[in-house]
Amino acid sequence: MEYNTIICDRYGANDWIGRITLNRPEKINALSGELLAELEMALAKAAWDDDIRVIVIRGSGRGFGAGYDLSGSRGGDAPRQSRLTSSRQNMQEGSRRQMFLFNLPKVTIAQVHGYCLAGSCEYAMMTDLIVASEDARIGHPGIRGLGHPRNSCMWPMIIGLRKAKELMYTGDQLSGKEAAEIGMINKAVPADQLEAEVTKLAERIANQSADALAVHKEAMNRWYQAMGMESSIMAAADYDHVYQQTESAMEFKGKLRDEGLKGAFTWRDSRYQDLRGS
Repeated sequence: MEYNTIICDRYGANDWIGRITLNRPEKINALSGELLAELEMALAKAAWDDDIRVIVIRGSGRGFGAGYDLSGSRGGDAPRQSRLTSSRQNMQEGSRRQMFLFNLPKVTIAQVHGYCLAGSCEYAMMTDLIVASEDARIGHPGIRGLGHPRNSCMWPMIIGLRKAKELMYTGDQLSGKEAAEIGMINKAVPADQLEAEVTKLAERIANQSADALAVHKEAMNRWYQAMGMESSIMAAADYDHVYQQTESAMEFKGKLRDEGLKGAFTWRDSRYQDLRGS
């Protein structure tokens, strides 16, 4: 199958590792509707391929991904009712796609370098394992006026409530090294070792058959499902929908309308520079 926004290939011993490269380098792999649809198609195809035991997801160019593609957004001029309805539907669809990745019957590894922000961070969090370069930038700056992230349902389970709340309230970013130290990701390595480290891990996992690994994954995921993870992630879409009506969101939308995307981001993040510089 040919794709416009992703590249699929196989590598490793016996071609057991499937690899999906997000390929919009000019946009730092921003998650457009086309990219998300193609990613889901590629994942679904790999799910039925018994010869693929592990799937690696990475980004081309300067980073894993800069988040959802907001290019062309000017704050929205659609009628209020249609805007609210379509917004909620889009958010619910986003949660469904993320759960599809989480429940995929294949072991998935996010290979993170450069930027891994906002929606791209959300998708990375839904993979089984994450290996990042030490200088990667991981976080969800969209918290600062754009919306409520579906990460919120993962972070308390992964890194604990205190740190999760800190990141949720500030939108701060972490380096790959910092993310590894708090257990948000599995490992951080020097950038020039990232490819080799991910390959070594994927090869080690691929010693077991795809069906055996699927059993292990399902059993592990059941623990999180029992804690209400899936229902919480779907609910997060509604929280995101409600967030759009908050004073902070309305203020950001005003800046977006008046100053464009770059101007709105500059205004948003400038208020945090003296606190952390991220």
